[in-house]
Amino acid sequence: MHRSPGPGAARSQRWLARLSLVLACLAVLIIVGLAGLASFAMVAVGVAGAAVTVAAAYLFLSRRGAVRWVSLAVAVLAPIAVIVAHAIAGLLWIAILAAGVWLLAGVTARLALAGDVRQDWRMPEHPARPPARHPFLIMNAKSGGGKVGKFGLQRKAEGLGAEVFLMDGPEEVDVAAVARGAVARGADLLGVAGGDGTQALVAGVAAEHGIPFVVITAGTRNHFALDLGLDREDPAASLDALSDGVELRVDLGVIGGQTFVNNASFGAYAEVVQTPAYRGDKMRTTLELLPDLLQGHEGARLEARADGARIEAPQALLVANNPYGMGDVAGLGRRARLDGGVLGVVGVNVGSAAQAVGLLRGAHATGLSLLTARQIEVTADAPQIPVGIDGEAVRLPTPVRCAIRPGALRVWVPRHRPGVPRPKPELSWSRLRQLAFAR
Repeated sequence: MHRSPGPGAARSQRWLARLSLVLACLAVLIIVGLAGLASFAMVAVGVAGAAVTVAAAYLFLSRRGAVRWVSLAVAVLAPIAVIVAHAIAGLLWIAILAAGVWLLAGVTARLALAGDVRQDWRMPEHPARPPARHPFLIMNAKSGGGKVGKFGLQRKAEGLGAEVFLMDGPEEVDVAAVARGAVARGADLLGVAGGDGTQALVAGVAAEHGIPFVVITAGTRNHFALDLGLDREDPAASLDALSDGVELRVDLGVIGGQTFVNNASFGAYAEVVQTPAYRGDKMRTTLELLPDLLQGHEGARLEARADGARIEAPQALLVANNPYGMGDVAGLGRRARLDGGVLGVVGVNVGSAAQAVGLLRGAHATGLSLLTARQIEVTADAPQIPVGIDGEAVRLPTPVRCAIRPGALRVWVPRHRPGVPRPKPELSWSRLRQLAFAR
């Protein structure tokens, strides 16, 4: 819910809202005033171009043969055709001017609504004490293209008094067993320099024993580290948590008894990454499998229940440890806080090009389900289904149950770190009007 602006709304916030509405009206007036009757055709061509592009992109992913490649050509040429049509009609400069003014309207709207972002959007920090006497760190020498060696992480960690277990061989290592063995020998802090899948397994052991956990940004993507506000460019900076750190109390997701720090994915993506050929040629394997998955010819038929809400036959389902930001495209894939105590659930069910076009409506699209829940149960018409857990491909027996463990993990992070950017507010024109006309 939005807060009532009332007398508490900042003067600058109200004026920015008014400016945004004026700019939005000006963008419309530019089109109507300068293009005249042609403005209706101008807008219609733009909307049609966007719809054709999205529909063609869907057909490219969901079909094979000539239809796929014709659709790809249409998806590429449709935006070009819109630009050419506007240029021939002498309306291109009007479209560019109106788009620029509309962009300014969006920027001022975001600034006006910035006050709606909850003031406590940062996770609270707690003292990291008592100091760890026997820190134990697991390092994957191959992770992130060899960042452990490149940044001298083992040497630096041992210089801080940590015991390091280095994974540098071809054999599989049960990292959870290694972590439990370290705790049995007296380790009072666990840490990982590796991918998110390894982070999740060791984080589960740390939470199980109530000891702190340290994330070292030596993975390839470091999604968990990103949402903790860590420095992904300098993995060695993560080690400052051992000497000058603060504690964040973070939620953990649980699926089938296994923990996850980011998300668990079901459906098309999980089916694709299970394929042996995926590791060798991701693009070709994905394009080969997607048509059958999107049309329902392959893969299990899923159904999900999230705290009573029902998601029927999603082609793709994502269950996240706290919801991802949906304020704008830049916010996708980011979580400002990891202590909300809820799972973020995203379900996608697109069965036709028309439904794909409907996704342009964003959160209001009929083929998109966005909700939060404390528990979710995924059932299927198969005894086992593929699941991607923090990027690791596994198969789990159905039904698959996911839950959240609020504040289960004590994460130590450096006191001085890049941090998490302020979340973008949801762009709501009704809220903007409310602010603009507040006294």
